[in-house]
Amino acid sequence: MRRRVLTQAGLALFVGAMAGMLLYFWRTDLETADQRASVLGLFVAVAGLALTVHGTLRDRRTPASSLVTGETVRAAREALGLLVAEQWREESRVRSLSDPHPIPVRWRLTEDAGLMDHPHLVGPEPLRFTVSSGQGADLAQAFRKLHRRRLVITGGPGSGKTTLAVRLLLELLDSAAPGEPVPVLVTLTGWDPAERPRLHDWLAVRLARDYPALTSAFGGGVTGALAGQGHVLPVLDGLDELTGEHRGAVIRALNASLADRDGFVLTSRADELAEAVAEAGDVLTAAAVIAPLPLSPSVVAGYLRACLPPRPRHSWSPVFTALAEGTAPGLAEIASTALGLWLVRAGYVAPAADPAPLTGDLAQDPDRLRAHLLDRLIPAAVASRLTSRDPAEHFRPRRTWEAERMRAHLAYLARLMTAADTRDLAWWQLARHTGAGRLRTGFLAGVVTSTVAWVVIGFLGRLVYGVASGEPNWLTYNGRGWFLSGVWFGLLFGIVCAFKIKKWCRETPGSLSGGTRPRGGRRRGGTFRGAAVGFVLGVAVGLGYGSASGAPILATALFGLVIGLLFGLTSGLVYGLSSAIAVRLEAPTAGTAGTPLSSLRDDRALNLVRLVVLDVVFTVLFGLAYGLLPGAVPVAEHRAVVGVVSTVGVALMFGLLFAASVGEHHGWPAYLVATHRLARRRLLPRDLMSFLDDAHRLGLLRTVGPIYQFRHAALQDHLALSDDNRK
Repeated sequence: MRRRVLTQAGLALFVGAMAGMLLYFWRTDLETADQRASVLGLFVAVAGLALTVHGTLRDRRTPASSLVTGETVRAAREALGLLVAEQWREESRVRSLSDPHPIPVRWRLTEDAGLMDHPHLVGPEPLRFTVSSGQGADLAQAFRKLHRRRLVITGGPGSGKTTLAVRLLLELLDSAAPGEPVPVLVTLTGWDPAERPRLHDWLAVRLARDYPALTSAFGGGVTGALAGQGHVLPVLDGLDELTGEHRGAVIRALNASLADRDGFVLTSRADELAEAVAEAGDVLTAAAVIAPLPLSPSVVAGYLRACLPPRPRHSWSPVFTALAEGTAPGLAEIASTALGLWLVRAGYVAPAADPAPLTGDLAQDPDRLRAHLLDRLIPAAVASRLTSRDPAEHFRPRRTWEAERMRAHLAYLARLMTAADTRDLAWWQLARHTGAGRLRTGFLAGVVTSTVAWVVIGFLGRLVYGVASGEPNWLTYNGRGWFLSGVWFGLLFGIVCAFKIKKWCRETPGSLSGGTRPRGGRRRGGTFRGAAVGFVLGVAVGLGYGSASGAPILATALFGLVIGLLFGLTSGLVYGLSSAIAVRLEAPTAGTAGTPLSSLRDDRALNLVRLVVLDVVFTVLFGLAYGLLPGAVPVAEHRAVVGVVSTVGVALMFGLLFAASVGEHHGWPAYLVATHRLARRRLLPRDLMSFLDDAHRLGLLRTVGPIYQFRHAALQDHLALSDDNRK
């Protein structure tokens, strides 16, 4: 009811204002019938545009979920399987999970009876679940034998929980039966059961964020249908990364959300799982809970021999002897976990380094040896992998980095993420975590961007005008007034950015393929709100532009009011038109899995296209209006030159204002502000995403959809606490 009243009031205001402006222009001293016809044609065109946009928005009010058919869901499930397989096969190659073969960690049912449900509810009796991470087929077979296909993978830090989950995910995809749910790995960071009690609702949001191709190709309601109808097997990584009270809430929410046939895979450290079960007062219903067995010295030695070349540069015999005889207890303890064995391989095998420190004093103290191996990780990765521009080289960085510089940048990010209590590095949240979302930062960025753009346009335009008039002086035709109006626009744009940048920091990335906005949904804000905002901005723009004419204050105010009315009344139409055009530009991207780089490119394209569309529309509207204003350009013979320059300048500024104000996806502008600010302080490189991509290629980071994480939480914790990082 309230929306209907506001719509009717807005329509009445629009009709009244249009009639008043038409009367104003009609009574103005227009010399010819052509000018009167142009005025009438302009207002008829605006009215027709209003009706078109209104019809478009009204037709788009049908909820997207009602348009999802069974055939669409089946096609989306197949597409999701291809996307997940592409993503995690690539990620497993980058992580070298199967080179030369997976670390053979053996897993069995937990001995802690308080963590697992009654055996007869979990699987066929006698219940067994003894598998090796190197035997994917046996792992998938054991999982499918469970009554409800629910599995909890526990273990200590670095025991290979996530690696086992990825191995299971890939094997389930490779051997999937028709109609089987698609396994999708998502981190539990960000799920608040108090906000979204049902797992399926939160999972639908994560699918839309991590796989934008789905909503692009099949509509916004398809992720909800996939999650709600049991077509997705959630692989939930990192229960231990949540706070204590949230862990118990997640246990309760899982038990309440899952139907009889719903399955899941969950990873967690054993101690944190025990605390969560105690806080929830119940175990996970019908879920098998498994834990790893320590790697024996013989298994460690066998794996290292397989990784070494037939004729290694340095002798590893002392290492194998120490493992067999037990004379290096620190090394044996470290290498008994998947993480420790990987650190030994990354620090000494990959760079072909002398392994003598592994049997020296460090080998007696596991804590010192672990710190030593973590310190060696970055220099060894940089030294062992040369740069390459070949797209087929997944494990080689694109640029050459100094080890100390890469360590400093990664250490800053580690401290940033630890302070924010997260394991996820999302590029669109960088501004929020670094303080770049403050009012002062947004204001300064807006002032600099707008003022420079306006002054440059004014300089070029006045120079062209000066050449045309025979006076090549950029100050010709009130250039000083143009400069002052540029400062005014800069202040106005700075104020808009100051109040918008905090909102930008909370927004998720968008794309022209509709990845984050369900097709068929309603555009928030509507034409009435756009007209109201545009009216205020239009008056401010008109006042700023009027100052360039050098007219008295009262004349400037009246001129600004006229321009403001014209722009204000059409701003809502521009918003609706640009939204309609953006929808028409959407293209399916079902063949590409979402990555951090692709999500940044999509959001950048969305923001640039939105700016161009707004600029083009405002150029046309202002060009028509400018040509009709009597006495706008006193030098008649140069009216075309000045009109074009003024039209482009005002349209660009107004397009910037609206591009910063409308829409819901401004991650890229916020990212630019944050990275430039941090680059000036030399905390991060200016091209941050290229740096993160190289760190990922070096095996220091991993990707989960559009976010980055450190390869292991232990690396993040080590870098965040290292003394040489503190400033």
